Amino acid sequence: MSRAAGHVTHADLGGRTGFGPIVNEPEDERFHAPWEPRVLAVTLAMGACGLWNIDNSRATRESLPAYARLSYYEIWFEALRKLLAGHALVSGDELRAGHALHPARALPNKLLAADVPAALARGTPVERPPATEARFAVGDAVRTYAGEVPHHTRLPRYVRGSRGVIERVHGVHVFADAHATGRGEQPHWLYHVSFDARELWPDASAGTRVSVDAWEPYLERA
Repeated sequence: MSRAAGHVTHADLGGRTGFGPIVNEPEDERFHAPWEPRVLAVTLAMGACGLWNIDNSRATRESLPAYARLSYYEIWFEALRKLLAGHALVSGDELRAGHALHPARALPNKLLAADVPAALARGTPVERPPATEARFAVGDAVRTYAGEVPHHTRLPRYVRGSRGVIERVHGVHVFADAHATGRGEQPHWLYHVSFDARELWPDASAGTRVSVDAWEPYLERA
């Protein structure tokens, strides 16, 4: 669990131990129960309504108090319930009854069944045109932000304060930290940063490297 100034994320697990073995599954084994694809479908449909964005949704999932004991799609379901209740789209009595009891709130957008294939194919592009020059180039040595982050962030704790090298420049993308916290898109340059694993964990094997994608505000010159 990672905590900063009242914000709690239960999903920042990279580099931590004590969670048991990783169980590999066949690539085509997408669901484990009949209700799971329904949760996926409803989550995607409601994500298209325009009341929240993908980063709001991700932040809601990762901050669920029961995160560690929920399965993957249970996390999606509980986060959807929280978002629906938080935006006054459902009430407690409706959740208990399992069906609508009150007039529906008007939505900014609706994803109609006929539009689903095109919407899924289109996705939600997050690349934006650059307004500034990139601060870093391939081969530059950088160091990641080392402090606490008082809100949702995509910077893993295990790389904070560590020295890495820019391997790729992805262009300018919506800044998830701002987007998740109601501060707009605030697009920034996004970089593929590679770390010697021993920089992160002193007992790591020589020659092993770990890579993350990191926005420009996370980085400074090393």
